[in-house]
Amino acid sequence: MKILCISLGCDKNLVDTERMLGLLGQDGHTFTDDEQEAEVILVNTCCFIGDAKEESINTILEMAELKKTARCRCLLVAGCLAQRYKDEIIKEIPEVDAIIGTSSYDEIARVLGRAMEGESVTCLRGLDVLPEADAGRILTTGGHYAFLKIAEGCDKRCTYCIIPSLRGSYRSVPVEQLVAEARDLAERGVRELILVAQETTLYGVDLYGHKALPRLLTELAQIPGIYWIRIQYCYPEEITDELIETIRREEKICHYLDIPVQHASDRILKRMGRRTDKQQLKEIIGKLRSAIPDIALRTTLISGFPGETEKDHEELLEFVDEMEFERLGVFPYSAEEDTPAASFADQIPEEVKEARRDEIMELQQEIAFEKSEEKVGQILDVMIEGKVADEPAYVGRTYMDAPGVDGYIFVNSGEMFLSGDFVRVKVTGAAEYDLMGEVYDESAE
Repeated sequence: MKILCISLGCDKNLVDTERMLGLLGQDGHTFTDDEQEAEVILVNTCCFIGDAKEESINTILEMAELKKTARCRCLLVAGCLAQRYKDEIIKEIPEVDAIIGTSSYDEIARVLGRAMEGESVTCLRGLDVLPEADAGRILTTGGHYAFLKIAEGCDKRCTYCIIPSLRGSYRSVPVEQLVAEARDLAERGVRELILVAQETTLYGVDLYGHKALPRLLTELAQIPGIYWIRIQYCYPEEITDELIETIRREEKICHYLDIPVQHASDRILKRMGRRTDKQQLKEIIGKLRSAIPDIALRTTLISGFPGETEKDHEELLEFVDEMEFERLGVFPYSAEEDTPAASFADQIPEEVKEARRDEIMELQQEIAFEKSEEKVGQILDVMIEGKVADEPAYVGRTYMDAPGVDGYIFVNSGEMFLSGDFVRVKVTGAAEYDLMGEVYDESAE
């Protein structure tokens, strides 16, 4: 069958998509980007916040319409929305032939076979299951970088978050399995591994009785062909001295850390169910910058959490101004049903949430520009992502930039480079979130 796959949501969901594609490919199916040609459509959904839920629903409805006019004979819906709203999807969108839950993606080929025989299939395992990681996944990232999902689920139970009820409790993938997958990826040309989970810093606690991320990083750093290792989603309270030292010691580990802090008001942090207060956040950030002076820190914040006063918002602005994060994103609070925060009485109007988000991002834009200006004159390793059309220039990323969420560096050069090549670049200019540069010629110095 010709299959069209649409993957929505986060990069952790993308890994599940790539594994499903691998299993379908092994079963003899082929893939297409043409909606009119697809005989099967697979939508891997997200419903983390309201906007993501709306996008997933609209996508399913659009694909359901295709069944009436195009070649599509089978519509499969997988992922978080399928896990959470299976009954509603079955009732309201009869064009959907199969539902696949978040812990059942490894059943995709069998489910498709049953659905093609006319059976309406719902495949939902318990959330304590960890599907086998499969080395045969089909990469959708271009092949020079790949996400390595090191764990599933979360135990944190933040009051605004639905993830534990969609993905289950925290389950680590064994070190040996991850190293084997990473070796396979390296042999296929991957040069950057991006470690992801709902929370990477707790890796191994459930399997080994202690935080094993430093051990995993050390083993991954020994794999030939891997040039960069990037770590995302590090809860600040779980960052240990051992982890900091591992990042500092191992040359392949990018001096980059994604630390979602969410807020800076102690009162709001407590209402969120977070495990740190403002002073602890400052201490952790200070320790990271002291040990690794060139580290780039990314964070995410929530604006307009229930009960957030103007004073709380001002405190968050002061914190952002003081901490000067290299990378920062803000999401207006989204009230998700079945979460404690959704039942809080003091909800904030949407226009206030958005105005506060905009104010934080305006401040961050100033900080980002100053940070970019500081890079002018520096020489950095750059991973080439692609060529600028009709110009002697390339788009690339530095160690400070994760794909899809951070900025780029535009490199002027008449030389021939391929995606995934690493080039030494001298930074010659800066914009708000992007840099400009030219290939560094040591002989010219």
